[in-house]
Amino acid sequence: MKKRKAVKILLILFALITGVGLAVWLFLTRNPVFGGSATAKQQADYAARADNYREGRFFYPEEYILPGKSENIYRSQKGTKPQATLRLEPLAIPESPEPDKVYVTWLGHSALLVQMGGKNILIDPVFSDRAAPVSFAGPRRFTEKPDLSALPRIDLLLLTHDHYDHLDMETVRALAGMTDRFVVPLGVENHLVRWGVERDRITEMAWWEEVQVDGLTLGCTPARHYSSRKGTDAGATLWCSWVLKTHRHLVFESGDTGWGGHFAAIHEKYGAFDLVLTDGAQYDLKWHDIHMLPEEAAEACAVLGAQVSMPIHWGAYSLSPHPWDDAVERFTAAAEAAGLACVTPRLGQTMDLSSPELYRETWWREIP
Repeated sequence: MKKRKAVKILLILFALITGVGLAVWLFLTRNPVFGGSATAKQQADYAARADNYREGRFFYPEEYILPGKSENIYRSQKGTKPQATLRLEPLAIPESPEPDKVYVTWLGHSALLVQMGGKNILIDPVFSDRAAPVSFAGPRRFTEKPDLSALPRIDLLLLTHDHYDHLDMETVRALAGMTDRFVVPLGVENHLVRWGVERDRITEMAWWEEVQVDGLTLGCTPARHYSSRKGTDAGATLWCSWVLKTHRHLVFESGDTGWGGHFAAIHEKYGAFDLVLTDGAQYDLKWHDIHMLPEEAAEACAVLGAQVSMPIHWGAYSLSPHPWDDAVERFTAAAEAAGLACVTPRLGQTMDLSSPELYRETWWREIP
């Protein structure tokens, strides 16, 4: 009798485990939020184009690995989130930006509208309440979302990688009708296609590849990070930084990255940058190899020959245990010590790069 009861319990447990496993499998494979996967033909193409692709996974090359700083001392004493929702400045984006100027509108975290060469270039837009695959859990946005109707027609939408705080399905779907062309690192095109973006509107790129768009050069360049949308697909898509080049200006957007030799390699290829938009937040020594400390971000700007530097990857979501404004406090202090010009425009404010001295206000110190 006892043996029969034990067998029954085991069968029930087996059924429960099987049911849970099936539910998880269905969730990961049927839910479009996790994006698409590369075909065998695409994987062969990735291997032919990318030196850092092997056995179905992308990796950061050993020759770029450098030891970084190991000390992490907070400067801010605030919480991981502000006490109230951060407000965007009323959007006053130039409708017809001068092609020989550079304008940057920061929309929180790494979401940026860069206007240069007569193009409206949107980078890593994420405007959902949570940076997560579900709406009921994950990091909640603490900054006001922009009114999409206030944005201009987007000529180019650039993505650096497929993490949820940089690539959001609902945001992509909302912007698809007002975007002409998507430019992404290898593999990310499959996510967009699954979400309804036409394949012929997507350009996918490997590191060191370039594409020309009406006098604007887009260079896909290395970063020290990783990719994944469901945990089991780490490295299946590429991650990158971006170089934006016209006949007059050179702009760099770092993507998410740890400290590494790729900065020197990028500088060697492209020269000194007029503006560097750099990741230097959401750090912790537990994942130090994929996110720089603010002092390392300032050092990267120096290596890149930045005429002007601007810290991003903060001001919208809390993904790490540091105070919400610690990154900008530490970055500006390190930049000043290194003699680097630094700008810190307000959220939603459009910065004209020709007058960087107008955008150095320490506005975050007014917010508890």
